[in-house]
Amino acid sequence: MFTMTKSDLEAAAALVHRHMAPTPQYSWPLLNESTGCETWVKHENHGPTGAFKVRGGITFMDWLVRTHPEYKGICTATRGNHGQSQARAATALGLRALVYVPRGNSVEKNAAMQAFGAELVEFGDDFDEAKVEAFRVAEEQGLFIVPPFHDELVRGVATYAFELFSEAPDLDVVYVPIGCGSGICGTILARDALGLKTEVVGVVSDQAQTAKLSVEAGRLVETNSARTFADGMAVRVPVQEAYDIYSKGAARFLAVSDDEVADAMRLYYTATHNMSEGAGAAPLAGLMQERNAMSGKKVGVILCGGNVDTGWFKTVLEGGTPTV
Repeated sequence: MFTMTKSDLEAAAALVHRHMAPTPQYSWPLLNESTGCETWVKHENHGPTGAFKVRGGITFMDWLVRTHPEYKGICTATRGNHGQSQARAATALGLRALVYVPRGNSVEKNAAMQAFGAELVEFGDDFDEAKVEAFRVAEEQGLFIVPPFHDELVRGVATYAFELFSEAPDLDVVYVPIGCGSGICGTILARDALGLKTEVVGVVSDQAQTAKLSVEAGRLVETNSARTFADGMAVRVPVQEAYDIYSKGAARFLAVSDDEVADAMRLYYTATHNMSEGAGAAPLAGLMQERNAMSGKKVGVILCGGNVDTGWFKTVLEGGTPTV
């Protein structure tokens, strides 16, 4: 199982910070009033692609060009933030970036990926169908497949947790959203490398519970669908390598509804004037579920991204919940 030391974290952070500045972590008074605890927000929405995935793109592509220089391009599947990260890092090195998304994917995330240089292809009805096609085409065209979970992706993603824990090492709990799992795994690995006692709580959508169900069953459990507007968590098929880390390292798992996520997005906006996408607000929704238990504690929430389509955010601000 993949592990990291403090030296590994420092080296990864040094690489990442050559390509982007560290993101801030703030404790907002109005948010603290609503949560009933000292809440520290890790603002990954302030990164150069508006989401935490950018870090993994940096470390993955650095590793790829050093260890597999024969490849002239990459292929991957995404709902948007991973695709922006990979396209940004690959094209900066002169590599082709072929990116698969499911039909009906976020229009604005699609546009952002293309702006970063992605060749975008729509395929399938959800992320997992797009992923299967991306793997097939990568082999057919001689491109390096970038999976949704890989040690070199996690190495970069862990740097956000390293930054957070370096600034706030005495957090009692940190809430992290789960899609394929790089974020929560990076957080667990950083905590363990630093020898901290912080509980890590995984948050899934109640419409995409594959990670939570897998841990409860003690084995990988696929779901039949993953229909949530929190598209960063819309995953049906769990990843064994991620499961091996989060099943042992997380304290517990929570499922939040789309209504709870929309409430959390509104709270972020009114209390901090930050825009969050669905997956970005899910940790705050998880904290609000456990608000009474967290009273008086020091808690971290990962605002992992702010890339929400304008129409959906308009619906949220008007008091509604987007439907998919």
